[in-house]
Amino acid sequence: MGKRGGESQGGNRNKKYKQSGFIDPNTSGIFATCNRGRELGCRKELMNLLSEKCEQWYPDWEQKVEEDDKEDEKELSVEEQVQKELASMKKEKSAKTTVFSPIDLSCECLVFIKIRKPVEPAEFIHRICQEASSSREKKTRFTQKITPITTSVSASIEELKKLATIVLGPHFHKEEGQEPVKFAIQVTRRNFNTLEKDEIIQTIAAAVGKEHGHKVDLKNYDKLIMVECFKNNIGMSVVSDYLQFEKFNLQQIFEKNMKSNETSRVNPVENKAEPKTEVKEEDKKEDAVKEETN
Repeated sequence: MGKRGGESQGGNRNKKYKQSGFIDPNTSGIFATCNRGRELGCRKELMNLLSEKCEQWYPDWEQKVEEDDKEDEKELSVEEQVQKELASMKKEKSAKTTVFSPIDLSCECLVFIKIRKPVEPAEFIHRICQEASSSREKKTRFTQKITPITTSVSASIEELKKLATIVLGPHFHKEEGQEPVKFAIQVTRRNFNTLEKDEIIQTIAAAVGKEHGHKVDLKNYDKLIMVECFKNNIGMSVVSDYLQFEKFNLQQIFEKNMKSNETSRVNPVENKAEPKTEVKEEDKKEDAVKEETN
C-alpha cells in the first residue's frame, strides 16, 4: 500500500510540472524568472507591479484600449461583437484585468504576462528597471530577471525573418538620420529545438544588415537584440542599458543598491573621525607650548 501511495504521489508531481503551456503568435508581453515553487507568487506580484505602473504612466490607457478594440471588432462578425460586448460588461475594467493577462506556461521557474496596447513591453520594462535603480525600493520578492517581448511569431525561418523586419526596423532602419549602431544578439531557448541557435543568430544579423554601418560588439554594444524561444514560439525585442541595469534582474538591482548603501554608511563615519584626531593633536601642541612658556 505504501509503495502504491508513493508512486501515486510521484505521478502527481510529474503531472503538476508537465509543460503544456503555449504562447500564440503575435503576442506581446514579458517573461520573468523566479526560483522553483515561486511561480504563483512571482505572477501575482508582477501583475500588481505592472498594473500599478500602467495606471501611473499611461493615465489614458482605457481610451487607447477602446480604440484598439474597435479596430479588432471590424474583423469580427455581429454575433462575435455581441458576445465580446457582454463579456466586457461582466468584467471589471482595470489595467490589471484589461492590459495584462498571465499565461500559464506550466514551466518551472518561468512566468509569462501577456501585454496589450498602449503598453510597449521593451520601453515599459526599461522604465521599471530605471526606477528600481534610482528609487532603491524593493517592490518584488520573488521576481528575478524580466525580459520584454515586443511581438512574437511561430517557430520557422520565414516567420523569424518577418519578425526581424517588424522589431528591428525602428532601431536599425530609420528612413532619415540613421546612425551606426553597435549591437549584440542574445538567444534563449527553452523546450525549443525547432531551429538551431546559430541559425537564428545568422538570420537576425542578416536582417540588421550593414548598409548603415552597424557592427557586432559583444562587450560594448549600444543595443541588445533579445530573442526568446519557447516551444513553438519566437519572441523578440531590442533594449538599451541592459548591463547597466543588471541584465534587467530586479533582485540584482536591489542587491547592488544595498551594497552601495552599506558603503555610503561607512564612508561618512571614517571621514568624521579624521578631523577629530587632528583637533586633538593641535590641542596637545597648544598645551605643550603653554607649559614651556610657564
